[in-house]
Amino acid sequence: MHLLIFAILFPFLAAALIPLIHRRLGPLNIGWLVLAVPFILFGIFAWQIPGISSGDTITAALNWIPSLGINFSIYLDGLSLILALLITGMGTLVILYSIYYLSPTDSLPHFYAYLLLFMGAMLGVVLSDNLLVLYVFWELTSISSFLLIAFWFHRKNSRYGAQKSLLITVFGGFGMLAGFLMLHTMTGTFSVREIVSTIGQYSDHALFYPAMFLVLLGAFTKSAQFPFHIWLPDAMEAPTPVSAYLHSATMVKAGIYLVARFTPIFGGTSAWFWTVTLVGLVTLFWGSFCAVRQTDLKALLAYSTVSQLGLIMSLFGMGSAALHFGDGEAGAVYGLATFAALFHLVNHSTFKGALFMVVGIVDHQVGTRDIRRLGGLMAFLPITFTFAVIGSFSMAGLPLFNGFLSKEMFFTASVNAASLPAFSAETWGWLIPVIAWTASVLTFVYCMIIVFRTFFGKHQPKKLDKKPVEPPFGMLVSPAILSILIVGVFFAPNLLGDHLLRPALNGVLPGITGAAPHISAWHGFNTELWMTIGIIVVGFLLYKYLRIWKKVYAIIPEGWTFNALYNKFLESLEENSNWLTSKYMTGYLPHYFAYIFGFFILAAGGTLLLTGALSIDFTTDTPIPSYEVILAVVMAIAAIAILFVKSRLTSVLLNGVLGYSIAIFFVLFRAPDLALTQLVIETVTTALFLLCFYFLPEWKPEKASKNLKIRNAVIAVAGGLTVTLIALSVRAGNLYDSISSYYEDAYELAGGKNIVNAILGDFRGFDTMLETLVLFIAGLGVYTLIRIKGGKETRKNED
Repeated sequence: MHLLIFAILFPFLAAALIPLIHRRLGPLNIGWLVLAVPFILFGIFAWQIPGISSGDTITAALNWIPSLGINFSIYLDGLSLILALLITGMGTLVILYSIYYLSPTDSLPHFYAYLLLFMGAMLGVVLSDNLLVLYVFWELTSISSFLLIAFWFHRKNSRYGAQKSLLITVFGGFGMLAGFLMLHTMTGTFSVREIVSTIGQYSDHALFYPAMFLVLLGAFTKSAQFPFHIWLPDAMEAPTPVSAYLHSATMVKAGIYLVARFTPIFGGTSAWFWTVTLVGLVTLFWGSFCAVRQTDLKALLAYSTVSQLGLIMSLFGMGSAALHFGDGEAGAVYGLATFAALFHLVNHSTFKGALFMVVGIVDHQVGTRDIRRLGGLMAFLPITFTFAVIGSFSMAGLPLFNGFLSKEMFFTASVNAASLPAFSAETWGWLIPVIAWTASVLTFVYCMIIVFRTFFGKHQPKKLDKKPVEPPFGMLVSPAILSILIVGVFFAPNLLGDHLLRPALNGVLPGITGAAPHISAWHGFNTELWMTIGIIVVGFLLYKYLRIWKKVYAIIPEGWTFNALYNKFLESLEENSNWLTSKYMTGYLPHYFAYIFGFFILAAGGTLLLTGALSIDFTTDTPIPSYEVILAVVMAIAAIAILFVKSRLTSVLLNGVLGYSIAIFFVLFRAPDLALTQLVIETVTTALFLLCFYFLPEWKPEKASKNLKIRNAVIAVAGGLTVTLIALSVRAGNLYDSISSYYEDAYELAGGKNIVNAILGDFRGFDTMLETLVLFIAGLGVYTLIRIKGGKETRKNED
């Protein structure tokens, strides 16, 4: 097995083993063993850095459904390597943090199993080259994140947040799947690499733009882009380690990755440029605007995550313009935005991961995340305060922190996009730097709220649930490592740029050279620096007078929010579904039969008539003997008579007439084994019917209205006629030769002298095995029910 395939499967294998080894560990926290999984995987991917940075790519494949072009194909280049390192590196730090954060009373085996399941799914997303395999892992991330968000399922908000995230992301995933199938229809392949190499000849295809927007639907829902951002704040009901992992470094980056990976396919078009850029900018502004009003630190970080994801998304949109100009000076200028997106993607994972862990420490050590109850914690949590300053100032884009470098590149890209000589940017392009600057001012404001409202001001011990003290050393290790990276990247950014960002850029903008600059903190007094200075000045004033202008939030009615719209939609859906269900789920069995047979008549009969399949030919039929006609008439009379008898005993006997008549037909058709089976079954069922009916109360037939009787008669006749016409049409339309001659060689093919046994045991062996399996599962169910009943009685006796 190839090392990369092992890397994807390893977390799934470890998750499956957790329940087996948990009980044998005794007092040892299972997290210490789980910690080895991402640590080993990080080492595996880090080992690939030298080769990838030199321009190599690594591929591997396992056959899955080769006849349909679906194989487990793995592709590692610079772009997927960055995401793989984030998934495993942040996974290592989050698991270490969770060991000290989670309580021993929590279900730790479930937590770590879900976390490893999610880790493996994310690795599958970023490493898969096959579209359908990517989709399978994509939806698996939604399912595993649902389990993680709802980990504290006893909380109503946790269940609500998990449901919302699942509904929105799976909805987008279905759209993305449709886009993938359209791409396959256009190109004839599921391989992303093959699609990239041939997409130029399909840019005028009728499915090109529908596929583009459906793929973007999947990316926008997963990465919480406006207006699908509403699931992310509610997902913060998950434990803080989950938020630090899923909602800062991994799951929300899946949509970002999808846009980056598909930029070589759809980039260079006006639709891709404006859709991705504008959705990203609107998300950037709206997320920062909503973050300022939050009073819960975790909710504030949630909206800040939405905002930062919008920033990265807009950069990928602006950078896609490089593919329009091709390799050259213009391509390099606009390709800088893509480099900045990759740079900020890494930086965001470091400072946002550290901030989530800081908020988790505050909540864990103080007992609340409510900003209104906090204040003056710097004296009690000095180390945590240091991490908060580093993370917040990096997110605000201040010097000495890595966020400053990528934020300056963001301003450069937005200024360049404003003067883009394509896509009608000369008309509306000026909005890009304006929105970018405005949102950055609000970003500065909420970063100051995190630091000063939490750690400065007056200490309020009466409003706190616990006396604030620093957490155990182990809980500080992970945010300490992230804080060191935040500062370290600022002073040595090209170490990251040359070995990871530059190779990743080649995966997003293939053929565009010169778009990866030498990163430096000082470029003189340029436009970008003045924009940063303006952010600090205006942001400080807005923070100082926050109580005055914050009243603007009261203008927006509560009922006009997207959350209210989502809740109204679900309520309306539930009410209408209940109303519709009550119309056909009447509890009256004849109604259900009417629906079933009515649908069958319309579907089967309609298909038979509309497709021209109705074809009746009696010329090749053999003559029907008179005794077969008599037997058929007897069966018809018995079947019709059952409808009119008023005695259960009579109906059972008439039903037996039908069964025994079928057995006689088997005898006439020279199938004695089937006749014997039919006789045994009919005898047993008739006896069981009589036994059951003996204990039933007196039967009083319901009086049906004349209209109901007419309706039932019409359905019955139409149903019988439909089945008869289908049978006659099938009999007349011999499209294929009979396979009976094949089974005549049963002795030579299967070594069986009894052709029936050979068919059941060899030719239909797989089907027979599944039937046996069904019986086995049913037996397990019966055995389980017996044991459960016995267990309840035992416990009752013990009580």
